[in-house]
Amino acid sequence: MSSVMPQPETAPIVACTISRDVQNFDLLIEDMETAMGESWGDLGFAEALAFFGQPEASAMEFVALAMDDIDEDNLVLMGEIIVQAKKRDIKVILIAEDMTPASLHSLLRKGADEFVPYPLPEGELQQAIDRVRTADVPVVSEPAGPQLKSGANKQGAVIVCHGLAGGTGATTLAVNLAWELANVASDNAPSVCLLDFDLQFGAVSTFLDLARRDVVYEMLSDTDSMDADMFSQALLTFEDKLQVLTAPGDMLPLDLISPEDIQRVLDMARNHFDFVVIDMPSTLVHWSETVLTAAHVYFATLELDMRSAQNTMRFKRALQSEELPVEKLRYVMNRAPKFTDLSGKSRIKRMAESLDISIDVQLPDGGKPITQGADHGLPLATSAPKNPLRREIAKLAASLHEIKDDQAHAA
Repeated sequence: MSSVMPQPETAPIVACTISRDVQNFDLLIEDMETAMGESWGDLGFAEALAFFGQPEASAMEFVALAMDDIDEDNLVLMGEIIVQAKKRDIKVILIAEDMTPASLHSLLRKGADEFVPYPLPEGELQQAIDRVRTADVPVVSEPAGPQLKSGANKQGAVIVCHGLAGGTGATTLAVNLAWELANVASDNAPSVCLLDFDLQFGAVSTFLDLARRDVVYEMLSDTDSMDADMFSQALLTFEDKLQVLTAPGDMLPLDLISPEDIQRVLDMARNHFDFVVIDMPSTLVHWSETVLTAAHVYFATLELDMRSAQNTMRFKRALQSEELPVEKLRYVMNRAPKFTDLSGKSRIKRMAESLDISIDVQLPDGGKPITQGADHGLPLATSAPKNPLRREIAKLAASLHEIKDDQAHAA
């Protein structure tokens, strides 16, 4: 009887980490073992390029390219690794620690499929692996964006909504103002595009029950080659009247895109739409100036409380210190007191005087129907048409449309 026991089959290697030294990324090792068991390996940077030329590379599903700030001196090599992997249909997940947005941007443009920051958030690597594995699986087609004509030059008005504190209704205003503008006239209604520039916590897609799509990230990461077709593919149509650019599906650094990227998107949107409504992140970033400069009206939402007052003062000082056009700001009081609340009206007046601002718009508290409508993915005109907040936003949209009409006639 033979004493040789049958040997279990070795799991095929279908994934690989590529790094200067994988021991510098101990959390990555743990997550790869959890996700892949024994079916993964590790390579150095130079070894990876040699490996791609071997037959074994044909079985590879993805590689996790792990880098830190020291590796920024080797960006050309990193880019070549990505290029060679993509030539062989191998997905690339970037794992980056303390790298500059410019470096990440350049590598993503080389063709990397996913980006995960290091230290790895709980479960994020597994989610990235699931996404790259399902990227080529056919999905049910989503509603197509509009067919935009190249060479259009509408020079649309840019309307911006920026919350000066959390929960002050900036997204509610942006979504419903865009919808009201799209429906402001029964005949010859203006074309409206709603842009969600809050790359991390943007909720426009939730408010309108629209899917977040990877094509948005792809467009933002390569605006140099963006044309009308690429821009239209990134848009989703809501109820055949409103075009929407949602925030990307993944939470991205706000400085991953440059002022030049934002300017190209704004120029494209303005050329094809009468109104461009933008929902901004509450954080000021290096491209905030680009949006403020392009804006025709910049709505800054606040509430009648101390946090809003302090943030308003800091926001105003920040703009003035950079000599930015603060005159474009139109302060919007959310959950304003009722007309009969004389004490509340007096508090608003004192607040405006102490901050040396003019509170131009006062929006009433719409109550629970506002949250309920957002949860159901419906604008207020559909979910609560008689709500006092909806009526005020409709009035605001009508006044903006009249101004645009007057300017067009004057021209």
